[in-house]
Amino acid sequence: MSDIHALVGAYAVDAVDDLERARFEEHLAGCADCRAEVDGLRAAAAMLASATPVEPPPEMRTAVLAGISTVRPLPPLVTRQSPAKRRWVPFLAAAAAVLIAVGLGATWQPWRDDDTSVTLTAADRVLQAPDAEEVSAEVAGAEATLVRSKREGRAVLVTRDMPAAPAGKVYELWLQSPEGVMEPAGLMPDREDQTVLLEGDASDAVGAGITVEPDGGSPEPSTEPVVLFKFEKA
Repeated sequence: MSDIHALVGAYAVDAVDDLERARFEEHLAGCADCRAEVDGLRAAAAMLASATPVEPPPEMRTAVLAGISTVRPLPPLVTRQSPAKRRWVPFLAAAAAVLIAVGLGATWQPWRDDDTSVTLTAADRVLQAPDAEEVSAEVAGAEATLVRSKREGRAVLVTRDMPAAPAGKVYELWLQSPEGVMEPAGLMPDREDQTVLLEGDASDAVGAGITVEPDGGSPEPSTEPVVLFKFEKA
């Protein structure tokens, strides 16, 4: 299961940030399984919202906090599961998150002492990397920002109000090597607002670009870049 599927529960209860929402909705458009899980979780949340709330006993929180220091978390037990069982595990975990979010108003996790995410996607790691550098530009009136982390070795493109590519065409991403060669780095989905993780190692790249190519992309640019980002720390 890829990282993006793990956002099902958080998305269903609106516990994602703007970048996560844009990325998950892009995935949701092509994943029938995730759409079904989101619909099921939202239905469960609606049913629970109409139920009579049950107040937990006041001594529960005190008892849990008192026992935390005496409990040592065990490593996860790795077992072989059939595909069907694997698919239900994240669904049940997400359903539990909905129950907690609806019943208590927030998900309380006593093993964490902050609000940071335990598991970050590859794109999130780039965006939050301490050495992340940003280069912004305008593309046909749209805002585009390229973020690169040499430590992570990856680059991420974030767009706002990006116009669609011409009919029969697609936006293709490129990483520019120190020798000036433009290397394919993936195709952009046809969305105005999106966060795209570029393919390939961006550690030594001196820049990145976007070109308009025939559907399916090209092995090398066939047109001049509509925008070319230059890294200062190449």
